Amino acid sequence: QVQLVESGGGLVQPGGSLSLSCVASGVILRSYTINWYRQTPGKQRELVATITEGSSTNYADSVKGRFTISRDNAKNTVYLQMNSLKPEDTAVYYCNGVRTNWGANYWGQGTQVTVSS
Repeated sequence: QVQLVESGGGLVQPGGSLSLSCVASGVILRSYTINWYRQTPGKQRELVATITEGSSTNYADSVKGRFTISRDNAKNTVYLQMNSLKPEDTAVYYCNGVRTNWGANYWGQGTQVTVSS
């Protein structure tokens, strides 16, 4: 059974930092493209950051220079380091693992990030 479990969310003041983790079981994350999405009520899910099997990365313009996606293959974990957080970063953050040629697409349950003073 494949599971992606996010953790690390919480309440932080503007300008602060959080590090989100996505730990996988039942699947080897290094074989997948991993995406971090976020969603706020009433809005579509937004792609925030991507890391490919080859460890190429891509970011939404709104988080470039502030967020960093990385992976630790030994721990089967992908991270999202979030710095200089803004109130508009408040959302539920989801980890998504995709391997297109296998038709695989897995989601975690999400972790809440709230940026507020």
